[in-house]
Amino acid sequence: MTLLRLEGVTVRFGDRAVVDAVDLEVAEHETVCVLGPSGSGKSTLLRVVAGLQQVSAGRVLLGGADQAGVPVHRRGVGLMFQDHQLFPHRDVGGNVSFGLRVQGTPKGSYGARVAELLELVGLPGAQGRAVSSLSGGEQQRVALARALAPSPRLLMLDEPLGQLDRGLRERLVVELQGLFSRLGTTVLAVTHDQGEAFALADRVVVMRDGRIAQAGTPLEVWQRPASEFVARFLGFENVLPGTVAGTAAATAWGRLPVPAGTPEGECRLLVRPAGVVLCEAGLGCVVESRTFRGTHVALRLRPASGPVLEAECELATAPAVGDRVAVAFSPSEVVVLPGRAVPA
Repeated sequence: MTLLRLEGVTVRFGDRAVVDAVDLEVAEHETVCVLGPSGSGKSTLLRVVAGLQQVSAGRVLLGGADQAGVPVHRRGVGLMFQDHQLFPHRDVGGNVSFGLRVQGTPKGSYGARVAELLELVGLPGAQGRAVSSLSGGEQQRVALARALAPSPRLLMLDEPLGQLDRGLRERLVVELQGLFSRLGTTVLAVTHDQGEAFALADRVVVMRDGRIAQAGTPLEVWQRPASEFVARFLGFENVLPGTVAGTAAATAWGRLPVPAGTPEGECRLLVRPAGVVLCEAGLGCVVESRTFRGTHVALRLRPASGPVLEAECELATAPAVGDRVAVAFSPSEVVVLPGRAVPA
């Protein structure tokens, strides 16, 4: 069942539409992450749903009810921001119970609910601790407990882990995913971090210039970017023009295999780095750089013609900078991109 529905939502600042006729649905118990570069409209979209930003056109419906004129505290949504926004003059328990007071929950039930939530987010017995004594990760857990306290029908996260170091972010993403699954929470999150979104979300929405560029499961978006913009936003750089004839496309890198049924004619092609395979005979390249990525080595290869290539290989077999290598292309990692090229 759909919990949140946006119908033609538009927000204008002067003549500029920062959110432009957006249609979006979020089902009950679903986690949706909105991705996009700075200025794409993702945070404004979140503010619209929360009631912090008025729409210029369109409707926001929660549980089928139009939210026009409904104030923030009446919408039944929880908010968690990047900068925590905890009250420094209140202890942990006081921060978590704040939402209960606003909701009008009887004061006598605060203690049990606060204890339950702190246990849930991994801070058992922390009620009396000062906010200033907490680490960044602990503050983020308190902020989450506070947002969950009134049992919101929709939890909204704005760059929730943006200020934390990568290791802690990765751990908390796994914990959040498990927590939301156990609670059956409906979540709408905004982030610029693709890894965070793909790990957390049931569905991702990529925005560009106030519009939805693509929406789908993480696997769908990763395997089949809907445009060159989406591909490049996801970090794929191996994009070039080609002309399809039969089962291959003529490109500056030679003939690349294309999926069966690809229409003939001009197109844009994406080759994922994993599909650029070192071999004995193939496209000749010079290794420009190599970067250790933990599980593999990322290579930048300069072919005799065409743009620079990105490739991946195991550390043990990685060539050195300046080495001459040959590459071939794996058909399963070649994607024909719909739409026009991204302007330079």
